[in-house]
Amino acid sequence: MVKITVNGEDREYPAKTPFLDIAREYQSQYEDDILLVMADNRLRELHKQLKDPCELSFITARDSSGMKTYQRSVLLLMIKAVYDVCGHDQVRNVRVNFSLGAGLYCTLEADASLTQDLLDRIKARMRELVERKIPIMKRSVNTDDAIRLFGMHGMYDKERLFRYRMVSKVNIYSINEFEDYYYGYMVNDTGYLKYFDLYLYDEGFVLQLPTRHAPKVVPSSTPHGKLFHVLKESEKWGEMLKIGTVGSLNDRITKGEINDLILVQEALQEHKMSEIGKEICARPEKKFVMIAGPSSSGKTTFAHRLSIQLTAQGLTPHPISIDDYFLNRDQTPLDADGKPNYECLEALDVRQFNQDMNDLLEGRQIELPTFNFKTGKREYRGRTLKLGAEDVLVIEGIHGLNDKLSPTLPRDSKYKIYISALTQLNIDEHNRIPSTDGRLIRRLVRDYRTRGTSADATINMWASVRRGEEENIFPYQEEADVMFNSALIYELAVLKQYAQPILFGIPRESEEYVEAKRLLKFLDYFIGVGTEHIPMNSILREFVGGSCFYV
Repeated sequence: MVKITVNGEDREYPAKTPFLDIAREYQSQYEDDILLVMADNRLRELHKQLKDPCELSFITARDSSGMKTYQRSVLLLMIKAVYDVCGHDQVRNVRVNFSLGAGLYCTLEADASLTQDLLDRIKARMRELVERKIPIMKRSVNTDDAIRLFGMHGMYDKERLFRYRMVSKVNIYSINEFEDYYYGYMVNDTGYLKYFDLYLYDEGFVLQLPTRHAPKVVPSSTPHGKLFHVLKESEKWGEMLKIGTVGSLNDRITKGEINDLILVQEALQEHKMSEIGKEICARPEKKFVMIAGPSSSGKTTFAHRLSIQLTAQGLTPHPISIDDYFLNRDQTPLDADGKPNYECLEALDVRQFNQDMNDLLEGRQIELPTFNFKTGKREYRGRTLKLGAEDVLVIEGIHGLNDKLSPTLPRDSKYKIYISALTQLNIDEHNRIPSTDGRLIRRLVRDYRTRGTSADATINMWASVRRGEEENIFPYQEEADVMFNSALIYELAVLKQYAQPILFGIPRESEEYVEAKRLLKFLDYFIGVGTEHIPMNSILREFVGGSCFYV
């Protein structure tokens, strides 16, 4: 018998009891299906067996790791159904391209034409497999054998990926005879995978999935035209560079081609900034360039580089940070937990901001505030401004796209830019790299370097940061006049060198250890690259240091 503690309750079970059996005893206490267990701060799949005394807790799709597991498992189910419906000999590739709202945008290369009828048959096959509750099996094979297996199945991205892996074993998952590699855990059987939808979109289709907030509800599809356009543009950049996966990036690094790759990628971003600058210059009524985006998107460096472009084209830009209009800290609203909510619009002095901007628009001189983050108070230090005919304000802050920040300013006077690091690189054709992971790694590196913030502290606050983004940024992204993708196709190979040491520093008993372990496994796919060839004005310099824009 093995003694364990489950949700604060001491219990005993026979050794080798599957975690699935224990989960079934407690399932009635949970609204959502138990998908995984946490045994002494170690994430385990339900088919694993109890061996040693431990403290046990349960993971559902309302947990981040649970939802990732659910989404990953539905993806395996979907790809299996595609091959079943179309025929293995008729499918050349099923590719997961990128996230789109609550779904994944996928493309299909097959003899059959992609139609709604075909999608309906794939969806029906998925439902059939769910009803049958087929076990999702896992086996471990030698890496060399896995490489041969992937080549035999035509999964060439995976074959290339594992040529750079030093691990001796690879975990392969299967539903019946269909086998594939996935980065992370799976649910126990197909019966858990009840909530999904498929719909045609552009040249491919979207696998629509639930969210952590409502794991049993598949949200309706919402238009993401501008976001989709910038994602597809970034994907075309990757195709032009012949880099779409980590394996192809590693190929370029090992061939000594990283310097040229960096220069071309930076040139593509500079060209895009130049285009934005030209559009602003061509519209003289635009006096307020409003820049917004989620955490670690590189907003500050982007604002500097855009200002240089505007200057080169004859305008005089003036940077303004919306953060300087924070209310004094003793006036900051509180969130539901009673903590200061610095992310909400009400934390800003919206009235004063609008008065100052309207005064500038009408030709009056104003004194700009500066927020002192040490004292928590707004200060005035004699910094005055008056707009001339060629002057433009470059305003950066998380609420920049929300018209409630600037309700009294004429809409025609505002040019809105949404910026985010939308990772265009995937691990392989079926394992995408979430943009949130790229931004989190950026923030880990930057905050450790500039603020001395530990990796576990950054991970701990990330959920709160993400909630703020979902409330204050993402709902307004489609209102932007233009979107800019700040992700660099080579950046994770550079960030790896900085992130690994601080992630290894998170102790095993820390609540953040599981996430740190996941990120370390992810970074292990990349061959590391140094910073010597990265330009001083690169957005990446905002995170690794050495930027020409910061003292």
